[in-house]
Amino acid sequence: MMNDQQNTLFVIFGASGDLARRKIYPVLWYLFRDQLLPPGTRFVGYSRSTIVKKNLEEKSKPFMKITGQEKVNLSDFWDLHSFVSGSYSDDADFKKLETYLASYGSTNRIFYLALPPSVFEDVTTGIKKFCMAKSPVCHTRVIIEKPFGRDSASSAELSEHLAQLFKESQMYRIDHYLGKEMVQNLMTLRFGNGIFSHLWSRSAIASVQVTFKENIGTLGRMGYFDSFGIIRDVMQNHLLQIVALVAMARPVSISASDIRDEKVRVLRAIPPLKLEDCVIGQYTGDKNADPKSEAWFGYKDDESVPQDSQTPTFALTVLKIDNEQWEGVPFIMRAGKGLNEGKAEIRIQFKDVAGNLFGKSARRNELVMRVQPGEAIYMKINTKTPGSSGFEFHETEMDLTYKNRYTHHYIPDAYERLILDVFQGNQMNFVRADELSEAWRIFTPVLKKMEDQRIEPLKYVFGSRGPEEADEMCRKQGVEYSGTYQWKQI
Repeated sequence: MMNDQQNTLFVIFGASGDLARRKIYPVLWYLFRDQLLPPGTRFVGYSRSTIVKKNLEEKSKPFMKITGQEKVNLSDFWDLHSFVSGSYSDDADFKKLETYLASYGSTNRIFYLALPPSVFEDVTTGIKKFCMAKSPVCHTRVIIEKPFGRDSASSAELSEHLAQLFKESQMYRIDHYLGKEMVQNLMTLRFGNGIFSHLWSRSAIASVQVTFKENIGTLGRMGYFDSFGIIRDVMQNHLLQIVALVAMARPVSISASDIRDEKVRVLRAIPPLKLEDCVIGQYTGDKNADPKSEAWFGYKDDESVPQDSQTPTFALTVLKIDNEQWEGVPFIMRAGKGLNEGKAEIRIQFKDVAGNLFGKSARRNELVMRVQPGEAIYMKINTKTPGSSGFEFHETEMDLTYKNRYTHHYIPDAYERLILDVFQGNQMNFVRADELSEAWRIFTPVLKKMEDQRIEPLKYVFGSRGPEEADEMCRKQGVEYSGTYQWKQI
């Protein structure tokens, strides 16, 4: 009998694709390099085109960090790879794949679907019919990349299809934001520090903002974006997962099932979004910029974008949570491309100091968790300006910047953590079917209204903060921004 942690075949569908060479192969290399993979692990790439290993090595190399002696280890890594070509819908090709996998004997099997959603059903059906692990002591696990549908109906159809093939314990719906250091730190920060657990409710918190900003556009990188837009691409998955972790109640334990139960419970307390709770925008080019720079081009200047496209490249939405802990606290999600900076962060703004002892001098305290770039936790506080007479206020921070504090710690890539979780059978950081259902319940009605009524996105200039109406929406929700202080990474 084989050990559950040994002799694993990691099968990559779409092995010749962009995701595989940019992300999956580099991450598998890091896990191999750091000796984190189970003994006896081998890799099998499957694609419609015939793969020449040497070509794949060359195409993946720019995305791998390799130094010194690691070049020898890298050769050992690629020696563990083999490839099978075939279609994604032909039973004969899946039988061929199974014959090849069976040549390794009884093994655990992990299948990574680095594929477009259009072939999910065919591939998963082929896996179930022909390629499942045969021994009762071996496991089969399937990793599925987003998008998980584009609305409630299509997501439910996919979930129902998968449920007929696999147990929920066999499915790993990957949302890479759940593998990021600061997102994973939310559990420890919230439930491992008494000072925060007592403040974490409507009695002390005025608003919660979850922000994703990119200072690049989509020029030359259109992909599937125009058919999905920023809400489906970022908000319904990445940012809503963060909201769930910020707002959920304390779980019974740190087991995957208990944590995901609490995430689902808080998502169920969020009513569907309304149109009046949203601001959407689409960037235009900055004609004062260098004509050769991306900033000069608007979204519709990309020849692959239809001229009548109403796809939002920016959105701000206000969620409300109808429970005792969070009633009346706005959870504001902001996401956009072509903005003034690139960052992702969680910003908790606390209520004003009661009593007005210092007049209007005291600014609101904020707890900020910077997800990227440059992981950090800092708290904005008011102090007396050094050397001044009286109580002249100075706004500063209590700062935990990771690169300064954890100088000898390696912070792995999000995919690195998540793929290792799959090998270990840990589903804590993956999306469960009922989470997915609740997420689409919240967003589908407003997406349908936007598309049915052909709501025109507001225009904003590349390199700006986005539509001014978004900042106005924040002010209406009670968010206060003094502008007297901005954190800078040292």
